[in-house]
Amino acid sequence: MIGRITGTLIEKNPPTLCVDVNGIGYEIDVPMSTLYDLPELGATVSLHTHLSVREDAHVLFGFGKASERSAFRTLIKVSGIGPKTALGILSGLSVDDLATAIQSQDIALLTRAPGIGKKTAERMILELRDKFHAESISTTAPTTDRSDILNALLALGYNNTEANKAIKKVPSDVNVSEGIRLALQILSGR
Repeated sequence: MIGRITGTLIEKNPPTLCVDVNGIGYEIDVPMSTLYDLPELGATVSLHTHLSVREDAHVLFGFGKASERSAFRTLIKVSGIGPKTALGILSGLSVDDLATAIQSQDIALLTRAPGIGKKTAERMILELRDKFHAESISTTAPTTDRSDILNALLALGYNNTEANKAIKKVPSDVNVSEGIRLALQILSGR
């Protein structure tokens, strides 16, 4: 899995960027919120990434903030929402607005996002209301090391709420592997 890319921004063709990393150009699809915050061509850029592997393609998605990547990963778990639709949602709504819309069951706000109709918005609310909280995905979410711990716990099947509760009990001065080990101990009740 490619989790982060740092390199020289060489192309902007919305929604796709090309980032040169030591002579290799990575094409990365980004939400518009990330695109607006990018530096000029030729500048160094660092993106949190998610690699989507399908039968016919490998697609790299990039995000300026770890919270956007976390929201993206949460969205693509919803039945009927693929990576392109999730990218569209994050292009139309900030992470905090999305979390607020889900918690307040604001179907009208969710349907403003491209590709989201009333039934999909209802499904999002139903499937995400216990997993998608503003405080667990917001921009005040854990630092890079903490987000790595969170992503590891999510990959192991824990939900956002469980994982964030455990991470809050992990000391802030531990490295990622130690943090994962401590969080797993907390989650197992030791």
